[in-house]
Amino acid sequence: MAGGWARDGAVNEQIEASIADELARLKARRVATGESRTHCAECEEPIPEARRVALPGVKLCIDCMQERDQAYQARGGINRRGSKDSQLK
Repeated sequence: MAGGWARDGAVNEQIEASIADELARLKARRVATGESRTHCAECEEPIPEARRVALPGVKLCIDCMQERDQAYQARGGINRRGSKDSQLK
């Protein structure tokens, strides 16, 4: 049940749209596939055999991957489509 000026089902549509947006974002972050490299694509250090077996298609050594992960900025969890301001305009 939606309240105010929203039509019935608007809340569910917002939830479904948020889920679809997040799934699309995750699909855009493609996982490495194919043959693993023996040496890191960034620093040319050897990639351990255990890492290559555990992560098929791995391209980076552990240190370079950790640096990349730390540089990643998680986006906020705000549902902008359902914000109060957008509904009042």
